[in-house]
Amino acid sequence: MSMTHKPKLGIQGPVVAYQDPWAGEASELIMRTGTGSICPSQDPKPEPVEFLHALRELKADFYVHHVIPEMKGHSELLADIAEAGLDICLGNEYGNINGPWTEGTNRYDVPDETIMQAARSGRCIGLLYDEPEHLQINAGQYRHDGWFPHWGSTDDMNLEESRDKVERSVMSHVQHVHSVLEQFGSPRSSMPLIAEHVFPTMFHTFARAGMDICPKIMKESFQSLQLSTALGAAKQYDRALWICADLWGPDTGEWFTRFQGFPGHSPQEFESALKMGYLMGPSHLFVENIDVLMKHRQTGFETTEFGEVWKEFVRKFIPEHPLTWHHSQANPDIAIIHSDDGNYGQNERLFGNRTLANFGGSQSVFHIWHLLSRGTIPAHGSCMHIPGYDFPRHELKRDVAYEQFPLEQGYVSSDGRRVHPLFFPVRNVLAFDDKVSVDQLGRPKLVMVGGSSLSAETLFAVIKRAEDGGVVVIAEWLLPPNCPEKLRNSGKMGFGRWIVTNDFLDERVKEIVEPFLGEERCWMQRFGTTEVRMYPKDRDGYTLDFEIAAV
Repeated sequence: MSMTHKPKLGIQGPVVAYQDPWAGEASELIMRTGTGSICPSQDPKPEPVEFLHALRELKADFYVHHVIPEMKGHSELLADIAEAGLDICLGNEYGNINGPWTEGTNRYDVPDETIMQAARSGRCIGLLYDEPEHLQINAGQYRHDGWFPHWGSTDDMNLEESRDKVERSVMSHVQHVHSVLEQFGSPRSSMPLIAEHVFPTMFHTFARAGMDICPKIMKESFQSLQLSTALGAAKQYDRALWICADLWGPDTGEWFTRFQGFPGHSPQEFESALKMGYLMGPSHLFVENIDVLMKHRQTGFETTEFGEVWKEFVRKFIPEHPLTWHHSQANPDIAIIHSDDGNYGQNERLFGNRTLANFGGSQSVFHIWHLLSRGTIPAHGSCMHIPGYDFPRHELKRDVAYEQFPLEQGYVSSDGRRVHPLFFPVRNVLAFDDKVSVDQLGRPKLVMVGGSSLSAETLFAVIKRAEDGGVVVIAEWLLPPNCPEKLRNSGKMGFGRWIVTNDFLDERVKEIVEPFLGEERCWMQRFGTTEVRMYPKDRDGYTLDFEIAAV
């Protein structure tokens, strides 16, 4: 009989609708969103007992609570959560936005004393670091008194040194938290640090340094690129995969709207995204944020259309679709190998480095994804925060003052358009970094090797893959100057093929890759002997149909 896997399900706390049930008025004194202003609460404050009842009604296994800096009363919060039979994950977003910051950075670290309190409760399952890749690259997002990247300055370093500096800094902090837990008498790994990413970059760097990883889905992501990259990092470095279904986003429409971009996705897209995230077999899946799911009135909580989608998902879809696979079983037909360069299409400040002039081949990965997605993912970036995208939420921001929110019937932009589909077709792709070994790589049929650097170990791995029957397409600039002449020329290699190129969008490369791309209207990911096949349910792929097939 097959074993089943059920991800732990979580709900993140409110940010604009109502005060934190435990912090109360302190919620009104800080910015709880990254929008640059304090947003007065829209609904009356719920009491802790009411709030916990709402979490149980939503069938949450854990609560994601962003720590309010200097807040007293963590003991009460932790005790209430434990008494309710829930787990808790402590996040650092409010501190990132407001401070206080760890010296020389724009990063808020949950204080050691709070970590020990959380360990004492026995119910804290992790420390969530909100968008640490974003705040390393875009260090001025919240802190404006200087340039203080999240994991320290990288100016005047080359790209490899910048990456190493970030990795060492992350590793040092992971070890610090482990030391705090050990001193308290808790297992070192009992409270993992989780990197929650909006951009599909630095997954591998953080995973290598000891963090579990958490891609945001929806948001402004190209879903298949985001998830294939996160899945590859989790597999390569044996990390847990959390998934955040983030309701903040670029679009507007006829749906309950708390704030500009919140939610920036339709209830129908949310439904498809939840199923998509669940079917990736993550260890944890949570929603950002509860105030889109639940309104709070004087008479209690009311479920929105988004809350009804969540309830249907947890009460019907999950029981009817038990998982017999886990994200660690992802096994690619196509592998992308590229150095983790900290570039999502901004082509500046890689790893927060303002002085870096040479970006190497960091942009080549965009060309690879463009090719493998049959041109649906742009060739100049890996998320929608690149030239060419104008978000409908910007019109909503111009036209509607905060005092007018929430909008019960939503807001339709002047041209009625949306920009964020879920569907981008790729065929069973995983992305690894430039340190992947022979065993970690496995036996993909096609390997695409780009980025700015390549380790000797990984060069050996891809040569072996070609000799054993795979097709390898590799950037010429990654070959070492003293490599054998046979590596510089395209042709047969053992039982496979070795293709050297300076342009992944060259017609010759397109012709070689075409037989591996699969169906035009199918995105597929394989886990062990199970294929998860996703198809566009509507013309543009804002919603998805799913097929589960044993192979």
